[in-house]
Amino acid sequence: MALSKAEWIELEHKASELRQLTLDTCNWAGSAHMGGSLSSADFLTLLYHKYLNFDPKNYTDPKRDRCIVSKGHIGVILAALFAQLGLVDKEDLKTFNLTGSKLGMHLDSNKVKGLEASTGSLGHGSSLALGDALAARVLNNPHKTWVLLGDGECDEGSVWEAAMATAHYKATDLITVVDRNRAMIDGPTEDVLALEPFADKWRAFGFEVIEVDGHHMQKLSDAMEKAMAAKEKPVCIILDTIKGEGISFMAGDYKWHYGAMDSEKYAKATQDLKDYEAKRIARAEQEG
Repeated sequence: MALSKAEWIELEHKASELRQLTLDTCNWAGSAHMGGSLSSADFLTLLYHKYLNFDPKNYTDPKRDRCIVSKGHIGVILAALFAQLGLVDKEDLKTFNLTGSKLGMHLDSNKVKGLEASTGSLGHGSSLALGDALAARVLNNPHKTWVLLGDGECDEGSVWEAAMATAHYKATDLITVVDRNRAMIDGPTEDVLALEPFADKWRAFGFEVIEVDGHHMQKLSDAMEKAMAAKEKPVCIILDTIKGEGISFMAGDYKWHYGAMDSEKYAKATQDLKDYEAKRIARAEQEG
């Protein structure tokens, strides 16, 4: 079902708020993984504010949907997201990654309410998610499990072992999402270790593949609904994204996988995000 114009615009505001809160948290911390956080902001907004069966006031409900963020180095946006949801005190964001904080660079599920798994050692999330999906089957607990991977993370062999098992067990209640921003800590993914033909690899492993603009709320919504309806094969959604999207000096630059900014850059980034929100709202108004 297509997003209504009002819903689309509201989600754009939520995503914009999330991007700014992520930027603020990075500024308070002194540095953070901004690039891959911003490329995944729209997906995380849609998932948690529309599609995930997840009540922040009852975050241990056994019937809840699960989301495992395998690219756990984007803890800065997860902390901001959970603050947006009321699971993290917004004042605690000012302590992000500082000595004594509950909010480390890679978030700890024992310290952050609602976080399904401690991740960040790349390549493990798919296996964790598959285990969760198969446990749900055994327990007759029909929840959905989502796992978010980075594209650079897909250099890890364990990702493909989990993919092979996911297809073998026909785990269609597990939806794999890859943030394909084409950049990793050491450079463009295709220079470091080429992934293409990326979509064909997932198809060869037995997945239905949906490739979508990861910065277009309506198209992304359609892709997620299609994935949730799939019954014959597990689905991999490949998000076509831009690392650092929304901030001019970060966008598309692998060097902003992790970075710090001074007051001038922070002010510029804040203005860029305001301009970016206006552009996104104008699109929703026109296309919605």
